[in-house]
Amino acid sequence: MKTFLKSKEMSIAVIVLLLAITLTFVSPVFLTADNLLDVLKANSVIGILAVGMTLVIITGGIDVSVAAVTSAVCVIMGKVMLVMPDNMVSLLLIFLIAPVLGIILGAINGFLVSKIQIPAIVVTLGTMSIINGLVLYITNGQYLNSTSFPKIFIDFANFEILGISIIILLFIAIAIFTWYILKYTVIGREVLAIGGNKDSAVRVGINFDKVQIFVFSYMGFLAGIAAIAQTAYTKAVDPNGLLGLELLVIAAVVLGGANIMGGRGTIHGTFLGVILLGIVQNGLILAHISTFWQKVFTGAIILLAVSYDQIQYKRAKNKLSKIEVEA
Repeated sequence: MKTFLKSKEMSIAVIVLLLAITLTFVSPVFLTADNLLDVLKANSVIGILAVGMTLVIITGGIDVSVAAVTSAVCVIMGKVMLVMPDNMVSLLLIFLIAPVLGIILGAINGFLVSKIQIPAIVVTLGTMSIINGLVLYITNGQYLNSTSFPKIFIDFANFEILGISIIILLFIAIAIFTWYILKYTVIGREVLAIGGNKDSAVRVGINFDKVQIFVFSYMGFLAGIAAIAQTAYTKAVDPNGLLGLELLVIAAVVLGGANIMGGRGTIHGTFLGVILLGIVQNGLILAHISTFWQKVFTGAIILLAVSYDQIQYKRAKNKLSKIEVEA
């Protein structure tokens, strides 16, 4: 308990709380249940992708193709729904097709990074450009709206449990599931081990290539789930709708306390990072601040968070070095 109270995640939780109190004075609408649920719902797609990105970043990688992969799955899913009958089997097929497509695209990234040993940033920049180009070529930039979708999918998109949208519940379920993988499974412990010290992990027999393929495939799997959530949220498929989203995904993970260079990151930290990012954006809207300034504020917060994290990391490293010298 004492460790948690001193952790980076606790600091983020305090910032979220203070920001929420401040915004309540700026706009009484902020602290209403409807607005808070809207914030969570609007950021659920970012949250699902950020959970997967956490694993990639822990191992020292980065995936800037997540928005492109999600868009591609959205488009394919939308095309498939045009010819699907309106029944439960169709809905189940959507939940099968979307993740499988995501896993395939993610595994390609993982294979190129691990087996060909191309830096992750280069691989994912390349696949992002290829996928975005193909998506725009196939769709010609046109989007599909809800009139083309089976009614059962629209019913799913509107489904709520105790007033909470299924999209929010999907995000929470993914976060809990991924936390369980990291904490209680062998592959999860291998991810954390490589994040802690890659050379030591390899020396004790952990297969680095296998872990790399896993984290990128899992990222692709969550991109498929995010595609379902995105289509359910917008009730449309817009080929250009997710352009640039990868930056917000990475920002949420970094705000949640992950080290962009790898080695550190938690699911609950990422969850708090997503909430912090959502609250900032929602607060700026409620304060009637221009959308241009919203981007400036968001960027400034990200820079401050990363700078603070790096300063703290260097201080801890210097303190450890002094202890070793004195010993």
